[in-house]
Amino acid sequence: MLRRVRVYEVWVRLREGFETSFGRTLERPALLVRVEERGGEEGWAEVVAGEGPWYSCETHETALHVIRDYLAHMLPAEVEARRVSEAFSRVRGHEMAKAGLEMAVWDLEARLAGKPLWRYIGGVRGRIESGVSVGIQRSVEELVRVVGRYLEQGYRRVKVKIKPGWDVEPLEALRREYPDTPLQADANAAYTLRDALHLKRLDRFNLLMLEQPLHWRDLVDHAELARILETPICLDESIKDAEDARRAYRLNAAWVINVKPGRVGGIMESLRIHDLWHGVFGRPLWIGGMLETGVGRGHLVALATLPGVKYPNDVSASDRYYEEDIVEPPWTLNRDGTITAPEKPGIGVEVLVDKVEAMARRVIEFKPEG
Repeated sequence: MLRRVRVYEVWVRLREGFETSFGRTLERPALLVRVEERGGEEGWAEVVAGEGPWYSCETHETALHVIRDYLAHMLPAEVEARRVSEAFSRVRGHEMAKAGLEMAVWDLEARLAGKPLWRYIGGVRGRIESGVSVGIQRSVEELVRVVGRYLEQGYRRVKVKIKPGWDVEPLEALRREYPDTPLQADANAAYTLRDALHLKRLDRFNLLMLEQPLHWRDLVDHAELARILETPICLDESIKDAEDARRAYRLNAAWVINVKPGRVGGIMESLRIHDLWHGVFGRPLWIGGMLETGVGRGHLVALATLPGVKYPNDVSASDRYYEEDIVEPPWTLNRDGTITAPEKPGIGVEVLVDKVEAMARRVIEFKPEG
């Protein structure tokens, strides 16, 4: 039985600014969820909602509100992770808030079972391929240097952020300098279908995929664009659940999906999307990140071990984003460009609780009532 839930609001500073078509991030809020059961074991997860409603309509403030005033009263007291998403189904949206609680219960349940989370949810590989996501830089020359640095570290794939005015030239420079590097571009919904002929110019760069080029809720225009481009389309923001994945398949709006557990409401919905997109439709997917600390990163690593994950993931080492992480040991990159899935129970790393409590700006606490 669950005894107590605590949510810590901490702010973490990135090693360097990360810029997308939404804007530039140097410091971000992280809501760390800690669920404790009566025997003393605990599970951890992270709410990935940002400071502003740019990637999603959720923010860390809305997530705190929804958790405190609604989800806290619906969370089942039993440690049964598969029931959590069902218990929250009355609440429309707010997937990031839901995911933080649900994924913490998954971590706790796996720890109580004495199994690493990745094995507990059906993972099939002990190492995951790691890619790196590179934000918009001050110049093309700087972008080439930054990408070269990450390739030297061993990352297997490079994803670069693009937007109108920052697309053909940087990709052309990267292809000229690194002709054989697996490369993909992420637009974060910065274009419209009117840009189709311009986006077709990207076909010559032999990209693995073009991620979320059009509106964040769109499937229909992506299907039209997919008929024009040779580059495979990957959907991110447009896929909120398995039903969206089904619609995307029926429309042929994408070849691949970037699954972010925070975006879709947690591990249970991530598994539903995986089992449908890969198991039924036979199409590949990969696991994306939201600048998580080592807590959220542990859940990403677990999901990246699933059999349908066929591309390198946006799951980097701790030191890609942070000088110091809040878990021990920190996540590290192997020489072959992979990250090892831990064999310890749960997410496989221990949270530095004293550090988290010292960093916390706010803490909310409640007892499950569901």
